[in-house]
Amino acid sequence: MRVAIIGGGPAGLMAAETLATHSHSRESGNPVRSPSCNQMVDLDSRLRGNDGEIRIDLYDAMPSVGRKFLLAGKGGLNLTHSEEREAFLSRYGSRRANIEPLLDAFGADDLRTWAEGLGIETFVGSSGRVFPREMKAAPLLRAWLHRLREAGVNFHMRHRWLGWDVTQEPVAQASSLRLFFTTPAGDKTIEADAVILALGGGSWAKLGSNGAWVPLLQQHGIDIAPLKPANCGFDIAWSEHFRSRFAGQPLKTVVASCLDAEGNEIHRQGECVITETGIEGSLIYALAAPLRDRIEAEGSARLQLDLAPGKSLERVTAEVAHPRGSRSLSSHLQSRVGITGVKAGLLREVLGPETDPAKLATAIKALPLQLIAPRPLDEAISTAGGVRFEALDEHLMLRDLPGVYCAGEMLDWEAPTGGYLLTACFASGRAAGLGVLSSAGISPALQPQHFPRVRGGLTRHGGHVQAAQFRQRRRDPRHLGGFVAALAHPGGGNVRAVGFQDDGVQR
Repeated sequence: MRVAIIGGGPAGLMAAETLATHSHSRESGNPVRSPSCNQMVDLDSRLRGNDGEIRIDLYDAMPSVGRKFLLAGKGGLNLTHSEEREAFLSRYGSRRANIEPLLDAFGADDLRTWAEGLGIETFVGSSGRVFPREMKAAPLLRAWLHRLREAGVNFHMRHRWLGWDVTQEPVAQASSLRLFFTTPAGDKTIEADAVILALGGGSWAKLGSNGAWVPLLQQHGIDIAPLKPANCGFDIAWSEHFRSRFAGQPLKTVVASCLDAEGNEIHRQGECVITETGIEGSLIYALAAPLRDRIEAEGSARLQLDLAPGKSLERVTAEVAHPRGSRSLSSHLQSRVGITGVKAGLLREVLGPETDPAKLATAIKALPLQLIAPRPLDEAISTAGGVRFEALDEHLMLRDLPGVYCAGEMLDWEAPTGGYLLTACFASGRAAGLGVLSSAGISPALQPQHFPRVRGGLTRHGGHVQAAQFRQRRRDPRHLGGFVAALAHPGGGNVRAVGFQDDGVQR
């Protein structure tokens, strides 16, 4: 059985691990009917080889896998979140019903246990977010790739997928799936019995997620929601004076609010940053979806900021109205309400030289900002839109393309930052891998027993201990390079050098 995984992010890598973990446990399978096809598609005969083994080949257009994952961990890898189940699931909005079964099978606690199996200890931060003890993504990715290679996963870097070969028969009726790739050595065609697409969204194109897969699926009639920026900043028409003075400054301890699609007011407390073009940051990302959708529907969106959370409007009004004597208004606001710096600048930007205490107090508690556009898709942290769940069956297989599965950010869902994005990507990759196994009649093992357990950089194989030291070569923050490793030889005490160069090939 030949499985091709296209995309080397968390979803694709988790799909590969799921297949490698369970590939030795089989049971007889049954034909699977594609709901949108008249004919019975005997995926079982396509997927199950005579020996029951699975050949797993992972292809990626970039010189190495996990580039966006590494960048996400640059300031601290937020793997998941520790909040209660209901609150966690609510982060997926209108797609909760689709994401919930995936997280029920592999949720936040499972992800932490999985990381521990790689020797990565995690902890819960003060915000409830979960991080590796070392904070970085690189140690986790190194250990993970080593384990996948040991399990027999084959990596093919600089392979950009161009679509399917449909010259002989339609993809939906093909006995095997013929895939076209372009590589530095020229174009290549490979055959697979099953394909898992984990191609990411449309943001951070330089790291591999460019949305080029959209027309390749649309030409086969796959229903795809338009890609939109998610977890993004927004444009505001700042005056030149405000922009030149405050761009880059953080706006701390504020409450932001806006209206959702049903007209309900949403409130979030946190921090954000004033930019040259507008406003961004974790507080803004948490409200990005309703703000983006309102701009799309009405041409602009209103964001309100409470610059003095914890103080009632009545108290702020009384403080502002307090006689200020000979003090300037800025000194008065600073001493009575704590409004200074960028907060004072925002007040003046919106109100002008206003001195009426009632109007000032109202603006301090509900300062209106007019957002005119989300930042471009490529600047967004993540993407909304993608392959609609209605085009997939319960195993994440495309109904109109039997044997083709989709996972990760290329699916039509979104979530705020805080670990929710990564958790669902891991869970969907696992679900797609299990979907392939199910179609092949292979019974998933309950535990990945044949994988070595990695702790503290030491891996045991048959009594021999392999010590691993890795160092990462950085070039550009958005162009992360390959790995160089020194591994103790498993067959003896001699140490051999192993380099994972930019093409991902062990040397």
